[in-house]
Amino acid sequence: MDFSPANMRWVVQAMIILLLSICVHEFGHAYVADRLGDDLPRRQGRVSLNPLVHADLIGTVAFPLIGLLYMGGIGFGWGKPVQVQPTRFSRRFAMRTGHMFVAFAGPLMNLMFGTLIAIVHVALLKWQVIDYAHPLNRALHYAVGLNFILFFFNLVPAPPLDGGAVTEGLLPSRYLPAFQKFSVYGPFVLMAVILIPELSRIFTYPANLVTVNLYDLLAQVFSLR
Repeated sequence: MDFSPANMRWVVQAMIILLLSICVHEFGHAYVADRLGDDLPRRQGRVSLNPLVHADLIGTVAFPLIGLLYMGGIGFGWGKPVQVQPTRFSRRFAMRTGHMFVAFAGPLMNLMFGTLIAIVHVALLKWQVIDYAHPLNRALHYAVGLNFILFFFNLVPAPPLDGGAVTEGLLPSRYLPAFQKFSVYGPFVLMAVILIPELSRIFTYPANLVTVNLYDLLAQVFSLR
C-alpha cells in the first residue's frame, strides 16, 4: 500500500483512463444496437460518450480502486451493462447475428481506442511535446495496454463476456445446444481466467504482443528513434 503523492497521482490517472476505456466499450454496444434498430439504449441515454452514464459504482469505481491501491493491479473493472432487445433488431440480419455484432462492438471500440492512443503517443514523442521521462508517457502507454487487454479479455468465449455472444453467433446451429450447456459454467471459467496467472495469459500475452508490435510499427512510420 503506497499513499505517496506520486502514487496517488498515478491512481487518479489510471482511474480516468479506465473510466474512458469502459465508456468507449459500452458506447460501442449501445451504438451498434441503436443502428440495428433497437431504440432501448438510446431511450436509456446509453448512446453517449459521457463516461458517467456508463459507470458502475462497484465495477468502475470500487473494484479498480481497490486493485490499484492495495494490490498493485492494472485497475481492472467493468461498466454498467447495456440493455438490448434483440427482437427489435433489423431483419437484415438474423437475431443471433445482430446480437453478435452488438457484443463484438464493445471490444472493437477498445481495440480502436488503444490504437488511436498509441498513434497520438508516438506522435507526441516524435514532435518532442513529451519525452520518455514525462508522466504522460507512462499514462499513455498504460492506456494502450489496458485497452488491448480489455479487447482480448472480453473476447474470451465464456458467457457473460462478450466473447460468449460472439462465439454463439459464429457457431453452426447444431453446436448451439452444447454451447448453451457450457454457458452455465461461464462465470466459473471467467473467475479462473482472472485469478489463475497461467490462464490469464490467454488475454495478457496477445495484448502485450500487439502493444509491442504496434509501437514498433509506429516508431518506424514516424521515424522515431
